[in-house]
Amino acid sequence: MKILALESSAKAASVAYLKDGELMAQYYQASGLTHSRTLLSMTEDMLKSLDMKVTDMDGIAVAKGPGSFTGIRIGVAAAKGLAWGADKPICGVSTLEAMAHHCCDESFVICPVMDARRSEVYNGLFKYENGNIVRLTEDRAISLKELSEDAKNSEKLFFLVGDGAILCYNYFLDNGIDAVLAPGNVRLQSAWGVGKTAENCEFTDPGDLIPNYLRLSQAERERLEKQAK
Repeated sequence: MKILALESSAKAASVAYLKDGELMAQYYQASGLTHSRTLLSMTEDMLKSLDMKVTDMDGIAVAKGPGSFTGIRIGVAAAKGLAWGADKPICGVSTLEAMAHHCCDESFVICPVMDARRSEVYNGLFKYENGNIVRLTEDRAISLKELSEDAKNSEKLFFLVGDGAILCYNYFLDNGIDAVLAPGNVRLQSAWGVGKTAENCEFTDPGDLIPNYLRLSQAERERLEKQAK
């Protein structure tokens, strides 16, 4: 299966092409430029270098959240546009599960973390078993204190990956909890992980894809607080 994968849920943006589970190409950028300026141009450049078109793909995969509200919207909108334009099915995957593919060591609990602000992180726990990523918890917005309790009670060390990994690692150290920090080259989100996750997902009509923000935006929270007064 030929999959075009997009990831723009955090600071880094990337696009990748996977063929039958193998990574054939990936473009990655963490320059600080807005994803609205980089994501589609990277996609165009990558496909051009491969002498391919979106119509050559069997499906489009995208990280649907959690993560940056703006980044998720940009990625989902771009993926939908590409899928509709090429008449291809689409698959939205968990940003956290996609990052879990960055670890293939059965001795760890894989702990993807994204900074959700307000002393919280977006998190899910996974393990690598018999060549597959196995989910241990649902995606969640959780406090660092709660996550540290999970780590304390775990028989295996947590392998921290994601843009919130350093934040979490330092919090663990301050509280006497051992953990392993993913190397810098595999720490951040990647379109490759999105494509790998999509291999086990159902591809559907682009109109069916809904982002998963996990919690309300700040503007929505403030609006509800005003209404409650």
